[in-house]
Amino acid sequence: MTWIALADHIGQQFSLKGLRPDGTGRTEDFHGSDALLAKGSLMIETRLSPDGKPQDLLTYGGFDGWLRSLTLQAIPGGGLTFVIAQNGEVTHATILHKGSVRTDVVRIVYSWDAPRRWAQFAVEWPEGLNVHLASVPNPKPIPIADLQTLFLEPGKRHLSEDVVFFALSDQVEPLGPTPTLSPNVPIETECGFRRVGDVKRGDLVKTENSGLVPVLHTLRRTVPARGSFAPVRIRAPYFGLQQDVIVAPDQRLVIRGSEVEYLFGREAVLVPARHLVNGTAALREHAADTISYSQLLLLRRKVSLSGGCAESRTNWPPACLPVLVAIPCLSRGRRPIPF
Repeated sequence: MTWIALADHIGQQFSLKGLRPDGTGRTEDFHGSDALLAKGSLMIETRLSPDGKPQDLLTYGGFDGWLRSLTLQAIPGGGLTFVIAQNGEVTHATILHKGSVRTDVVRIVYSWDAPRRWAQFAVEWPEGLNVHLASVPNPKPIPIADLQTLFLEPGKRHLSEDVVFFALSDQVEPLGPTPTLSPNVPIETECGFRRVGDVKRGDLVKTENSGLVPVLHTLRRTVPARGSFAPVRIRAPYFGLQQDVIVAPDQRLVIRGSEVEYLFGREAVLVPARHLVNGTAALREHAADTISYSQLLLLRRKVSLSGGCAESRTNWPPACLPVLVAIPCLSRGRRPIPF
């Protein structure tokens, strides 16, 4: 099982059976008072104030339960602090990032595994590789009843308008770059086009300039379908695609053409998929609670063929980069990254 709760300013869901991509994992009542979540991850995606003002991003006060309070705050000077009080003890962690990262959107994750006496507070930036970590001492399990109250009773929490969403998993979620291709995206292999979700380690995929290359590893992950995970549909026949493809918003797409050469003096540039959304050629894809993404890792950066176009990506470690969709035309009014 994985994600069991999700909330934003529009609505909230909580299901111990797990949230599902088709939205069938509905909110359920939970009447237990003693059940504990021994390990898990609380994820919050939020915007930060550009002038470094203090912000109470998420606060919760438990009046009768074990979890007495939970506070996530942005502090002046560029930092985030997390404080949790439970069972008469207070633990906290602070990360100072000094505003050194270009984007104002961050993903904050508190993960804990009480039986192993391990927990960490992490801040990562969806558009890059920056991840800051801090250890949290002596973590305790959290009562499920308190977590349900946190998610389902807005009157007992404060949620900043800058928070995009927050979600709960019953697992310790991985950090770092997330796969960004829908499992149904077609990838050209030695045996023809196959769904990227069906490609395995060792399979050969066709690249634009290097012929057939082996897949070093495949990545698959299910994430909340909100914020920087909310899917984007790139529609055929626009951009030369033979069929629609669904990608994550920060998937960088290779853009080529005479217009690119004229405006940027380069043969190709990289543009995140979210910058191509215009309601026609590319649009936000409706998703219920969660979405699954896949990715292939190849040796060094390669350009492979997907959905009728070439593809590549740069925001992964340079020695081991995955493939992604390439689009041979330009979205106006944005500044892409040189490729």
